Amino acid sequence: MKHDAKKHCITLLPGLVTALCAWAMMACSETDYMRFDTHFAGIYFPEDTVRYSFGVTPIETRSYTVRIPVCLVGKPAGEDRMINYAIVAEGTNATEGQQFVIGQPLIEGDSIRGYIPVTIQRDALEGNYIDGYKRYRLKLQLTAGGDLTPTMSADRQTCVLTFDNAVEQPNWFDYKGDKVWHRSELGEWHPLKFIKLVEFFHAFGQRQPETYAKMVATYGENLENVEYGDFYLFRTIMSKYIFAPMYDYFNDPAVQAEIRAQYPDFPFDFPNPMDKKVNI
Repeated sequence: MKHDAKKHCITLLPGLVTALCAWAMMACSETDYMRFDTHFAGIYFPEDTVRYSFGVTPIETRSYTVRIPVCLVGKPAGEDRMINYAIVAEGTNATEGQQFVIGQPLIEGDSIRGYIPVTIQRDALEGNYIDGYKRYRLKLQLTAGGDLTPTMSADRQTCVLTFDNAVEQPNWFDYKGDKVWHRSELGEWHPLKFIKLVEFFHAFGQRQPETYAKMVATYGENLENVEYGDFYLFRTIMSKYIFAPMYDYFNDPAVQAEIRAQYPDFPFDFPNPMDKKVNI
């Protein structure tokens, strides 16, 4: 019996020594990792594509700044840190200084999130609703600089901003899956009508914020989720506070002259919501 115990003891000791060594190596490795992570500052794009369209923004809006997000891996700093980047020519068809201008890219102090601000110039965007709109691309790549180093996978080090001036018919579909635009309530489709529809909708939000919040939850902030293109859940409100002001707007002689100067073929057929509705 004593011989067996001794044998077992001799057999177990090498295993115990190996386990202790492995544990020590693991502990050292974890310590090194924590020390490395504390000093390392990596950056990456959380999204590989960012899209913007002036779309339904008021026609008076001539520029817009898109903030392309950049995330930090590591310890935040107490001061702002500059983000270094390069424009990738192969993936870019927009011209800096014409279609876009890049502002100061940075990660603010004590933050793990920063941004690269890109201001898009609406007047320099080509296309119209008749001939079609040109879609622009700006591809950015993060580069090392200061104490910030691009990290994560290669596809996290580049981001493409696409932008245009397109105002397209909203994705309202009927039960068959076909796009709809109810002429009985809106007249013939035209991009300016949709711009004004969203504009008057937002203006209503200043008047009745609680009801507006419910409508946004139902239809979307820019009326992108109108089921069947039908406002039946809030039809009375739409008629009184949105369609009626739109009717007055499109029938104002001064407004009509201004619209004709920009859109000679604009259909001034916006229905009077106070009249009896006719089915499509």
